[in-house]
Amino acid sequence: MSVYQAVQVSGSRSFAAVQREAVEPGPGFVRLRVEACGVCHSDALAVEGLRADPSVPVVPGHEIVGVIEAVGEHVGGQVGDQAGGWQVGDRVGLGFLAGHCGECASCRRGDFVYCQNQQQTGTTIDGGYAESVIAKATGLVRIPDGLSSHEAAPLLCAGLTSYMGLRAIDAAPGALVAVQGIGGLGHLALQYADKLGYRVAAIARGAAKEELAYSLGADHYIDSSAQDPGAALQELGGAAAVIATASSGASMSPLIPGLALRGRLVVLGASADPISVQTSDLIFGGRSIVGSLTGTPSDNEDNLRFCLAQGIRPMTELMPLSDAPKAYEHMMSGQARFRVVLDAAS
Repeated sequence: MSVYQAVQVSGSRSFAAVQREAVEPGPGFVRLRVEACGVCHSDALAVEGLRADPSVPVVPGHEIVGVIEAVGEHVGGQVGDQAGGWQVGDRVGLGFLAGHCGECASCRRGDFVYCQNQQQTGTTIDGGYAESVIAKATGLVRIPDGLSSHEAAPLLCAGLTSYMGLRAIDAAPGALVAVQGIGGLGHLALQYADKLGYRVAAIARGAAKEELAYSLGADHYIDSSAQDPGAALQELGGAAAVIATASSGASMSPLIPGLALRGRLVVLGASADPISVQTSDLIFGGRSIVGSLTGTPSDNEDNLRFCLAQGIRPMTELMPLSDAPKAYEHMMSGQARFRVVLDAAS
């Protein structure tokens, strides 16, 4: 590949289809031939100009699945259960975190998610709205056979975020776990919670998604527009955890009184408005509020294997790479059901 097509953005929503020269990967990097890239709400960081210098064009997209077509120096060693490191022809993924440095204070303590020198795919460096991408080897995720590239792409971010949020709770199988919001994150979180053995309550506004929630693994459905969701959770015995996926702090606030003793509100949905909480709800009962970002490449490989074994799949809408601006607008409209994926292979 000498040239490739990409869709870049500058300023705020100023998309441009461009042709770029392919480059050889440097030491510690590989070049991927992109097959699929999910369109995620976090792409707004690049598309809406919410970065250090929006005038500099960047290619958005961080739910990338592709095939390695070139390998730089010093890429090798043991990878997962396979010897020989990354090789040309390997099908791999790349998520929001572009690869840790291995040298900063966080990395030296094994906290690779919060590496102080880590780039953000599709925000601080070029991402997957393209036919080709340069990727740091420490950020690569091996894609198991049995998951198509279009299925795997959203699982690298939306799936991993939901999976790690559920791993952050301390609850026994059979405990009540609620998922607030049935959208790009929530429709996956319901499946994970069910397959992890929890009794699952789905929380959404209106009754339109009730049937869908039950089909995704919910045992209970709470219409937050018709009843107080916190009170409804207490009627069910109190939630050991609530996985909050909706991008609204105001919608999360009423959930805290619905937590059981030592229950935990795990915040996945980023919102501009704050969460309000009565201190007594936290103190009397040992309840807590925590945020959960994402996971390491190893966590992501665990995530993908779990999805493959348990039949967890995203609901997707496939669009061609050339329609990336339309795909982004469709995602932001809230009308997508539920993850938009760009097909770069065709």
